[in-house]
Amino acid sequence: MKFKSIFAVLNFLALFPCVAVAQTSPSPNTRENLMVVVRETTGANRTEDVLTPTGKMKAKLADGREIEIEMASWEFIGDTHIRFVFDGLRSMTNATPKDLERLGISRVEDALALALKNIKRVYGEPAATQWAGGVMVVQGKSPDLDSSYFLDRAYWSTVAKAYPEGIIVAVPKRGGLLYTPISKKQDVEGLKRAIGELHSSSQHDRISSALFLFKDGKWSIFQPARK
Repeated sequence: MKFKSIFAVLNFLALFPCVAVAQTSPSPNTRENLMVVVRETTGANRTEDVLTPTGKMKAKLADGREIEIEMASWEFIGDTHIRFVFDGLRSMTNATPKDLERLGISRVEDALALALKNIKRVYGEPAATQWAGGVMVVQGKSPDLDSSYFLDRAYWSTVAKAYPEGIIVAVPKRGGLLYTPISKKQDVEGLKRAIGELHSSSQHDRISSALFLFKDGKWSIFQPARK
């Protein structure tokens, strides 16, 4: 099957609604409901596979006052950052560095491992199904958290065993995580052409306009984010 036209590609956006499926019996702000999301850092084009603390930021209130805030967030590769959250019945709330400290978590690697474990327990293991040609879509039970599986290095290492030459991964929106082996050149070219439109048309749910290469257990940039 050939890679679908750009019009069929856009239909992909309608297949995955962006309403998160909340857990049925959450415990507020505990280790049991700590999770992680991937979000866009507009204008970033980081090339390193490394997590760097975002630090403090300034926010303007409705009355014009400016306040300083700090979330438990780390800049990641390309135009992405990760943010730790607490899962609730109807929404997720941002975690802070003090929250992680209160939970006895001192390293981001430990927080990430716990958050992914919780996601899999509540929303299932990542599962890949064919989308078009050799392009696969990875999903769990909540579209709003499908993109979090981008951070599951163990999953990608398992997939990569069949494709040691590398895997091209796209995460244009919260409910859209795609990959194809780099050896499938036609599908790779299709993703290269489609990623910009997939990202820009996702509006407030968009995440990244870059394409990523997973090889030898590490991420690198295959196609930089759009400026």
